[in-house]
Amino acid sequence: MPQTLDPELRRALAERVRYYRELGIYDLYRRESATSIDVLSLTLQPEIREEMAKKSAVAVTAASNLVAIASNPEQGISDPIAALKLIREDLGDCTRCHLHKGRTKLVYGVGNPRAVLMFVGEGPGADEDAQGEPFVGRAGQLLNNMIKAMGLQREEVYIANVVKCRPPSNRTPEPEECETCSPFLMRQIAAIKPKVIVALGATAAKNLLAMNSSLGDLRGRFYDFKPAGSDPSWPGARLAVTYHPAYLLRDPRQKGEAWKDLQMVMKYLGIEPPKKTAG
Repeated sequence: MPQTLDPELRRALAERVRYYRELGIYDLYRRESATSIDVLSLTLQPEIREEMAKKSAVAVTAASNLVAIASNPEQGISDPIAALKLIREDLGDCTRCHLHKGRTKLVYGVGNPRAVLMFVGEGPGADEDAQGEPFVGRAGQLLNNMIKAMGLQREEVYIANVVKCRPPSNRTPEPEECETCSPFLMRQIAAIKPKVIVALGATAAKNLLAMNSSLGDLRGRFYDFKPAGSDPSWPGARLAVTYHPAYLLRDPRQKGEAWKDLQMVMKYLGIEPPKKTAG
């Protein structure tokens, strides 16, 4: 008869799975052969391993049967176009969380695979869900204008979201949905290797930085950012936080503050804003 894991052990395992997902390792398989408690020394943090040692032998064996698959298919591929294609193929017709049940199209990402600047939003809306491309609705048009104001074109940057399926009624993605989907975003970032990432809105900022601070506290500075498992030769990106374009549509008074954030990015990248022509 199958054995039921102790609730404390189940919570410990759930934390460990979450830890692997933060590292970009999302696939797990169950090893059929019996293993000893020694395996835990390779896969579990000391505090979790110590807790498991107190449990029954059956529970310990069940826990040690969860082994992480070490690599992603795009690892070792230097061409970002090929790497992004492999990540998309790995994503497939994703059913990893319940968001897929209401989607029309999966929204992967769009733009220059070698972009120095990447924008990350929250999740697709109705227009994005219909077209399969991020930021194509009203908020997308505002983002396009923001990019143009920086002296760039949409095709020069890369745009993606934390989750790739539209949440019902455009609600904020739930933590489990972000945890399930964000490893693919991390892999996209590692493939593109941008110099700067701009997190659009609180959801993107909190998920990328793993910080629960307010948007106001997160704005106005750069953060060092590099997904786990990235190319060691890549120094990582600088990450800036600003308002989501959808929020700016609701409160246009904050556009000036968002422009300050973008000016900080432009200064770092050495981008000069386009000169205004006499009308």
